[in-house]
Amino acid sequence: MSGWLWAFLILAGLLAAAWVFRAAGTAVTKNRPYFRDMPLTVAFGYMVAVAAVAGGLWLWFQPGAVFFRWAVQFFVAAAIAAFLFRLVGRHVGPGVTRKAFRQMPLTASFGILAILVYAILAIFAPVLAPYGQSEVVGTVNMLPGGNPATGGDPAHPLGTDQIGRDLLSRLIYGAQNTVGIAFATTCIAFFLGGSLGFLAAIIGGWFDNILARLVDVLMAIPSLIFALLLMTIASAWAGSQQWQLTLYMVFIIAVIDSTRVFRLARAVGQNIVVMDYIEAAKLRGEGLGYLIFKEVLPNATAPLLAEFGLRFCFVFLTIAALSFLGVGIQPPLADWGTMVRDLAQFINFAAFSPLAAALPLMAAGAIALLTVAVNFVVDWMLHRSSGLKD
Repeated sequence: MSGWLWAFLILAGLLAAAWVFRAAGTAVTKNRPYFRDMPLTVAFGYMVAVAAVAGGLWLWFQPGAVFFRWAVQFFVAAAIAAFLFRLVGRHVGPGVTRKAFRQMPLTASFGILAILVYAILAIFAPVLAPYGQSEVVGTVNMLPGGNPATGGDPAHPLGTDQIGRDLLSRLIYGAQNTVGIAFATTCIAFFLGGSLGFLAAIIGGWFDNILARLVDVLMAIPSLIFALLLMTIASAWAGSQQWQLTLYMVFIIAVIDSTRVFRLARAVGQNIVVMDYIEAAKLRGEGLGYLIFKEVLPNATAPLLAEFGLRFCFVFLTIAALSFLGVGIQPPLADWGTMVRDLAQFINFAAFSPLAAALPLMAAGAIALLTVAVNFVVDWMLHRSSGLKD
């Protein structure tokens, strides 16, 4: 039987189950409005959820579903940790934070907790990592698990890479390098884009037109392809000075992403500069610095903070992508994108050693987890700043 026919039969079965579910609910509740007025699409959604839970339970007991079980266990542990973190935040700390934690959804609590963990790893990486990020300490390609009987070593719970570096240490140092460089790049992008955007909104005229058209040209080019092209040119300039290539990468990504910040800052600034208090400040003879930092910036904080979180995610993913392609953060610095590329061959051993195959997924998962966490927090901040209430 073809796959299309199976899909059609499953869809028809779920639709039939949804109709029976709605009819049975109406009969059991004696024609209560909840089931009587329920659309068939809503009932179908319930049936899809039941089918997903049943499929998950079936997959849980399959011998080869190791990664699925790990994912479910991580999801449950993350939910419990986020709940406990929010519970502690509601009772510990100043009144402002306690009020914020009382209004905070569980997703935002998880996001803040994950960001704090990443920040601790990044700041205290030299203390937390058992070895240096470029220190060759053991046998090459040592298997993870720390079991000598299977080729592991208790001193290297995640094993070693192709030149004998401790992978746990490099994973910890990756937080310092990848996240730290992405944060610095985002700050530079916001300084450039925000300053020029506010200046364009306040000055206007030919200055605004020139900057806006230049930004339009830069935004018309796909950012990753443009960054890859510029990094290829920069690698020829840097030569053997790998640290220079990292600096070039920071500058290139900051300039490319500052165009998005410029558009937002200019749009928000143009809505602010027409206000009466801006005209009053101009009549008092206030300069550009006062108008930007005392009048425009305080009223544009909410959208800029939300954009900062989103822009950090894009910068973070761009750096990881460039590192995966070999033109991003350069050795001997540890980087998650580079780790995914170097450890990709371990995926071939998934059937024999799931932990070994998980090594590249750990670095990729660290990238994805931080992106999701930041988006959770940004979504909550946008909800709060919009004035919408549940």
